Amino acid sequence: MFNSNLPEPDLLKTVLEPLLDDFQYWFSRSRTLLESETLPFLTAEEHADLLDRVIQTQQEVSTVQSLLKITDGQAGVDTSVLVTWHHLVNECWQVSMKLRARKA
Repeated sequence: MFNSNLPEPDLLKTVLEPLLDDFQYWFSRSRTLLESETLPFLTAEEHADLLDRVIQTQQEVSTVQSLLKITDGQAGVDTSVLVTWHHLVNECWQVSMKLRARKA
């Protein structure tokens, strides 16, 4: 799938850039959902907390994207941060699925 002969910066760009784009896509969708829907299965505090975390993470992803761009692929992101972002995406997916199931 990936060319193991790529220099490390090219590998970072090949893998990290699309991953960051995916995070931005899912956090944008989640933010739209959280800003436009009433979620009866979340308390107001839980709803606000989730929205705050999505907004904060969107900013973090944007920062990493900027750093990756201005350093021409020399910057990266710690795997533990990616895992945290993935968990948040998963949490947002769960909320979306729960909402769809309630509307069905």
